[in-house]
Amino acid sequence: MYKDIHIGEFILKRWKEVNISISRASNFLNATEEEINSMFLQKSLDSNMLLRWSKLLEYDFFRLYSQHLILYAPPAKLKLNNKHGAISEMPKFKKNIYTIEIIEFLLELIRNDEKTIVEIINEYKIPKTTLYKWIKKYNIHDNQ
Repeated sequence: MYKDIHIGEFILKRWKEVNISISRASNFLNATEEEINSMFLQKSLDSNMLLRWSKLLEYDFFRLYSQHLILYAPPAKLKLNNKHGAISEMPKFKKNIYTIEIIEFLLELIRNDEKTIVEIINEYKIPKTTLYKWIKKYNIHDNQ
């Protein structure tokens, strides 16, 4: 779900769920019906347009990308200085916050025997103790 994101498909799915008329979407997005239908086919969109879709459909489409980063590109060790010795002015985030969607996704892989606990720990860099806490909390029977 999070590995290969086709944002147009997610937008179309949400658009159908909330049942917003094409004319309302067209007015809000300042786009023609043809342009909107084209967006549904696009794998990626400009971030400003994605922000507008998020507002219109009341869904955070950016979170799909955040979840991808948590699972497939965990942050490197925090470096206070860049290669030239200057302190970064970029916002610093304390750590990965695993959402319930991520937890459910990973536990579902175990539940359906798609991946073992060891595979999840290695592939997604989830700490062993964290994964076992989730298994215990959500009552997943460990037969791995």
